[in-house]
This record gives sequence, C-alpha cells and structure tokens, in this order.
Amino acid sequence: MDEFEMSDLGMMHYFLGIEVVQSNAGIFISQKKYVGEILYRFHMQNCNSATTPAAFGCKLHKDHEGKKVDNTFFKQIVGSLMYLTATRPDIMYFVSLISRKGTKSNLLGFTDSDFAENQDDRRSTSGYAFMFRTSVITWSSKKQPIVTLSSTEAELVAATACTCQAI
Repeated sequence: MDEFEMSDLGMMHYFLGIEVVQSNAGIFISQKKYVGEILYRFHMQNCNSATTPAAFGCKLHKDHEGKKVDNTFFKQIVGSLMYLTATRPDIMYFVSLISRKGTKSNLLGFTDSDFAENQDDRRSTSGYAFMFRTSVITWSSKKQPIVTLSSTEAELVAATACTCQAI
C-alpha cells in the first residue's frame, strides 16, 4: 500500500467460486454454493446425496443400444465437475472416467532448450509441455542444474527431464 494505490477489502470470503473461511484453526475452503449452482443448472437439485462419489465396485460399460445424449450438455456437466475437483480431489478419478470421449487417447510431449543463454552462469533453460488430446495438462520451464558444453548436451538434459515427467 506504500508503493501502489489499493484498498483493503478485509478478509477474503469468496473467490472464483470457492468459499474461504479463515479462523484461528486455519483456512478452510469449500464450494458448497458452487455445488448448489451446478445441481440447479443441470436440474438435479432434488437428487439424493451420497457420502462417496460412486458405489463400491461400480464399473462403466458402453451401452450400444442406449440413447444419444446432447454432446454440449454433457461437456458442460463434465467441465463443471472438473472445476469442483479444486476442493474435492476425491471425485477426480470419477470425473476423469466420465470425461473420456472416443477410444484414442494420445499423450504428446514437446521439449526444447536454449544453449547457455544465461550470461551470468552460462546455464541453459529447459522447457517441456504435455498435451492430452487437445489440452495442455502440464508444463515446465526452468534453468538446468548443470552447465552444458554443447547445444546437443543441453537438448539431452531437456529431453531427460521431459522423459522423467512422462514416465
């Protein structure tokens, strides 16, 4: 506040759909209001609650004779549930399970490095990005821990870091 003009709005209570409760015991986050909005949006406000994300031993299988669903509506449901995993990591497996579309699942990795671009210590910077289907799921850009003697060695260090992440 000494350097820039700003206002103190007090303790944070709600941010990007996440409720924040701060007390002496710690900081607690939840998405109770967001869950209610999801249930209302998808006409499920009268559904039965459950303590676990899915029944034990529940297996999904393709219903070849089932009815077609609205692809856009389904993607909206999955997207809403994906944002919910910020505070509910226990549903991540099931959200990932229902979000699978099609039979082909490609993981693509890209890597690159510069060679000795840091003029102070002559270390290179490595970078990689991984895509699953059409979305980037992880990426990194960081200075290499060693000084490489050639661009080939810098690329090898970058490829090694990328391979470790892939595995």
